[in-house]
Amino acid sequence: MASTISDKVLLRIHGKGKGSVFTPKDFIDLASHETIRQILSRLERAGTIRRLLRGIYEHPDYNKLLNRLSPANPDAIAQALARAHGWTILPSGETAQNMLGLSTQLPASWEYFSDGPNKKYLWEGGNITFKHRTNKETTALSPTTALLVQALKSLGQEHVDEKTLEAIRRRIDRKQCILALKEARYATSWVYEIIRKLATTGEIADA
Repeated sequence: MASTISDKVLLRIHGKGKGSVFTPKDFIDLASHETIRQILSRLERAGTIRRLLRGIYEHPDYNKLLNRLSPANPDAIAQALARAHGWTILPSGETAQNMLGLSTQLPASWEYFSDGPNKKYLWEGGNITFKHRTNKETTALSPTTALLVQALKSLGQEHVDEKTLEAIRRRIDRKQCILALKEARYATSWVYEIIRKLATTGEIADA
């Protein structure tokens, strides 16, 4: 029976693809937490997966050019932590800017607003910080609209120029911009006006 469960766990891991990040709770429908933990430990010892943090694992990708394992995706780690704890999270600050292509520098600290407690996790690539915050401005928004609102607020109105708009257009397609215009009507007024400009002027490339 355990072998069958192991096969199902491995099949699910492969199905998620290289670079995917997961926790034992992502397999809790297959067996008990202890059984899943033991299976993941065996897969780690075999080199099939790697452990990033306590209870956080990755199906690693290999960079043939550099002849080494590729770095883990910090956002994938954050999303796995959120799933494991039942949190709703939202990229904030420089993290949101980076994810929208508004900053070329990787943040030293990946920051997220969360409806869970304040938490900070250290891993070999830096740290991931969750800040408890109930944000009425983003609660009812789709993930893409919420990301756009947070990135613009973090950047500041004075730093939004045509270059910024073009960077956003490369990441967000026309349909998403139109949806953002409908959803973000209660956002800060200057943020909403920028979203209006994105949705109603220029050609926005399809992602």
